[in-house]
Amino acid sequence: MTTKININGTLEENPQISVFDHGFLFGDSVYEVVSTRDNKPIYLDRHLTRLNNSARGLSLEIPYDNERFSLEIDRTLQAAGNEESYIRIVVTRGVGDIDIDPSSCQTPNVIIYVTETHPYPRESYENGINVALVSIKRNPKEALNPGIKTGNYLNNVLAKMEANKLGAQDALMLSPSGYLTECTTSNIFFVQGERILTPAIDCGILPGITREVVLQLARENGFPVEEGSWPVETLDKLDEVFLTGTLKKIMPVTRLDGKQIGNGKPGPITQRLMRLYDATLQSLG
Repeated sequence: MTTKININGTLEENPQISVFDHGFLFGDSVYEVVSTRDNKPIYLDRHLTRLNNSARGLSLEIPYDNERFSLEIDRTLQAAGNEESYIRIVVTRGVGDIDIDPSSCQTPNVIIYVTETHPYPRESYENGINVALVSIKRNPKEALNPGIKTGNYLNNVLAKMEANKLGAQDALMLSPSGYLTECTTSNIFFVQGERILTPAIDCGILPGITREVVLQLARENGFPVEEGSWPVETLDKLDEVFLTGTLKKIMPVTRLDGKQIGNGKPGPITQRLMRLYDATLQSLG
């Protein structure tokens, strides 16, 4: 495995970041994770658009334009030389006083991590995974909007820890109002008959890139799709469940909150969308 770190345009052999960086001190940062196909970034423009939207939500000025990002990512990918790569882009507020007031931070830091990708096990796609409904709630939009992808991730970390204790691979969180939202690093979809349901952005979720693509594919292929506010009782009447994410792609869920979904195997609609999504990725190359 080869890992390369690009800090502010310089490939560092021994990368270091100041302990006074507000990204480290307060989680005052934004980030994106990008996957590759044939070691080329997938949907990079969409990820950079979301990165800039997140930065605007924090009044954080990113010193790179999209062209500069593309250049630095390509340089770092070439230096790493992996067959396929995991790319993580982080922009921090920068070095400042040990004070939550960000006005002392003058220069944001841009960090690009490139490492060899570690795909999920094939059996997870063939048999599905187990997801647990946890007690940890998703952040309310009025506190820290989940639509802003920040480095402040403790909410999700605690949810994942609870899922681990329950023997599940991921955690499903409710909003403070009791509606279904998303998992720790994934959006979630439910299937009832022919209907595909998914929490709306207004429920307090991250607008996932893969989520957007899957919604488009579902509609183009004639599936009825509903984005809305779904109470926890929705979980009692499900035929299929799947997650979407940059690294997971489309991940079937066959056990949810201790109950088997359907016949315990990925359902036909999930499998159809998995094939459609894979074909879409192939067409990008």
